[in-house]
Amino acid sequence: MTARSITWARRRTTLARFWRDFRSHNSALAGLAILVVFALVAIFAPLLADPDGLNVAKATARSHQPPSADYWLGTDQNGLSILTLLVHGTRVSLIVGLSATAIAIVIGTLVGIMAGFYGGWARSLLMGFTDWFLVIPFLPLAIVLATVLGVSLFNIIIVIGVTSWPGTARLVCAQTLSVRSRPYMERAKALGAGDWHQMTRHVLPNVMPVVLAHVVLTVSIAILSETTLSFLGLGDPTAQSWGNILDSAYGTGAMSNGEWWFVLPPGICVVLVVLAFTLVGRALEVVLNPRLKEGR
Repeated sequence: MTARSITWARRRTTLARFWRDFRSHNSALAGLAILVVFALVAIFAPLLADPDGLNVAKATARSHQPPSADYWLGTDQNGLSILTLLVHGTRVSLIVGLSATAIAIVIGTLVGIMAGFYGGWARSLLMGFTDWFLVIPFLPLAIVLATVLGVSLFNIIIVIGVTSWPGTARLVCAQTLSVRSRPYMERAKALGAGDWHQMTRHVLPNVMPVVLAHVVLTVSIAILSETTLSFLGLGDPTAQSWGNILDSAYGTGAMSNGEWWFVLPPGICVVLVVLAFTLVGRALEVVLNPRLKEGR
């Protein structure tokens, strides 16, 4: 057998063991099933609901119409189908959550590895900067940044991304300190490996399981943050999201008028997605962390 075939065989064995451990968590499988459903809705949104249904000029139904055979979840203040808004809002909310998480994870991993690897003044400086972000309340900081940058979907992604990385940085820094003290790091350094080689070939692969588990939890936080900012009127009004639907419901008095079909569906979607990501993330923490696995 060649070295490449041995490597692939080990990877297949690792993946099979990972899936066996993961599927032993019934709650994680339930969360994964929910996420698959929402992902399919986001991917096939144009097929499930006609995009023309988002055009106010083409709305033919009366406003604030309760659920009926034609409009299963009723209509909003413009006569648009709530179900159509909900389907297309799934794509926007997931895109914002995943994109903002990617930014947060990249920044947090980079800062955490550098702080843990170099230590000394570099660690004090980077962790001090991280603590500064942690001390400032997230919502006021996000509101200020969103106001300064302007209202757009891209800016919302940037705002959430640059305000969600400190937790990842502290987690990765602690893991890097543990990896740095292991014998193979000393051997790599003695053999002439540079800092970049050590961080990318030895530190990063060892902290990735922790990062991957944290990614899933960060996505749920990012989706909640987007919903909150959109509900406060800081989201992109041209991009329908669950937060924008809730903002419209609040602005038109749907809650006080008893229009539950305008409020409950987007709220339930947010709760289900956040719950699903949390269930999957908790299971990943146990599966990828040997210490937690031993404690079960």
